[in-house]
Amino acid sequence: MKRVETKRKRIESELEKRKMKRRRDSDEFKVVEGVIDTSTLKTLYRLLNRGVLSSLYGAISTGKEANVYRGVGSDGKSVAVKIYRMTTAESDYMLEYIIGDPRFQHVKRRSRALIPQWALKEYKNLFRYHEAGVRVPRPIAIERNVVVMEFIGDLESGLPAPLLKDVVLDEPAEVFDSIIEMVEIGVRKANLVHADLSAFNILWYGQPVFIDVSQAVLLEHDNARKYLFRDIQNITTYFSKLGVEIEDPQVIVEAILSGDS
Repeated sequence: MKRVETKRKRIESELEKRKMKRRRDSDEFKVVEGVIDTSTLKTLYRLLNRGVLSSLYGAISTGKEANVYRGVGSDGKSVAVKIYRMTTAESDYMLEYIIGDPRFQHVKRRSRALIPQWALKEYKNLFRYHEAGVRVPRPIAIERNVVVMEFIGDLESGLPAPLLKDVVLDEPAEVFDSIIEMVEIGVRKANLVHADLSAFNILWYGQPVFIDVSQAVLLEHDNARKYLFRDIQNITTYFSKLGVEIEDPQVIVEAILSGDS
């Protein structure tokens, strides 16, 4: 009888531990409830169960298509968690950058089907850039409309790195050269054109770091050259205002594509 009672208590104790764990796991994500839809919460729980995430905190940045949150990985270190809105009304423009990409043969036009493909495109582009040596957040995991990546900023305080547009640069000419070099590496080694490069999509953490690469296209894309020119024009315009003497954007583009830069 005593053995049966002991076994019963042990089972009850184990059940209570499991309940407490479920409550703790639920508490970790309560900060985003009411902001993120139910299906996305389920996606976050899958990342928790995979051991990719242990908790999620407030938004680092917000945008029309996605929010970026600071999360904590299983190792206790900060990570960036980019969550694309599944119900975004601004998804039509994505088709311009994803149709024709051989990595995505069957593109679905409905938002609920397109957004996960768009998130996967960002993950794949991050991986390509990272492997080529372009400074981007290292991709960690992808789950439906959620991309987990390296946190760029102070890991201890959780303070994210600022955007380039918000930084006063001591040596803007050197930073300009560094950005152009990264664009060149991206084209030649990653075979990618960012297609939305500006001071709004570059972080500054002692050196420039490219972000928001979901729209980046392969060099074979019909509009790759046009996008590359636009990227270079955005960067030259910005640094010209900082007093940097810069060549004509078209000259820079031709040098990058020809391998003469």
